[in-house]
Amino acid sequence: MKISEKLYFAVKDIWESYNVHPFVCGVGNGTLDKEKFKFYLIQDYLYLLDYSKVFALGMVKAKDEDVMRLFSKLAYGTLDHEMSTHKAYMERFGVTQSDIKLAEVSLPNHSYTKYMLAVGQNEGVAEIAVAVLACAWSYKCIGDHLEKIEGLKDHEFYGEWVSAYTSDEYRESNTTIIELVDRLTKDYTDEQIKNLEEIIINCSRYEYMFWDMAWNKEM
Repeated sequence: MKISEKLYFAVKDIWESYNVHPFVCGVGNGTLDKEKFKFYLIQDYLYLLDYSKVFALGMVKAKDEDVMRLFSKLAYGTLDHEMSTHKAYMERFGVTQSDIKLAEVSLPNHSYTKYMLAVGQNEGVAEIAVAVLACAWSYKCIGDHLEKIEGLKDHEFYGEWVSAYTSDEYRESNTTIIELVDRLTKDYTDEQIKNLEEIIINCSRYEYMFWDMAWNKEM
């Protein structure tokens, strides 16, 4: 079994719980309060800024040129592609870049990103890849779930968000991280694998807390 498969089975139940979370369900049936979605967008935008820095730490620590390029590409994809969806929605809400600069980071958001950055600063390249994988892969799984809902991609408000996380580009980016994890961990010991499982479980628990935070507009 590949390491990525072991990691998936370590968090499968946590990830599946996202699909029944009221926030995700609200997107799925189109009834989510738009003010909650606005809160989520701003917090997720702030999250992605730090998320991109984790990729940058992977690039700094990588000793292989190809790995450096992969982390650079992933950071670029986050900053210039994934965040473009957020910007488009924020335009609808009238949220400006000045508003973003003044926005306060919620405590769950702050805790999550600081955990990932700590992994990036204190651990190796494979551990960094696993830290970012929890978000990337779980969003792909959410996208797979929502894509099955007939007509959702055509929803006048939430369709754009669902389309972003079911796009070929997003799925290819997620596959890149999975393949990178398997490449970097092919000689890992049981102890090292256990540490990877702890990282992805922690990040997955933070992901659930993020959905809770968005639903409750918790600061």
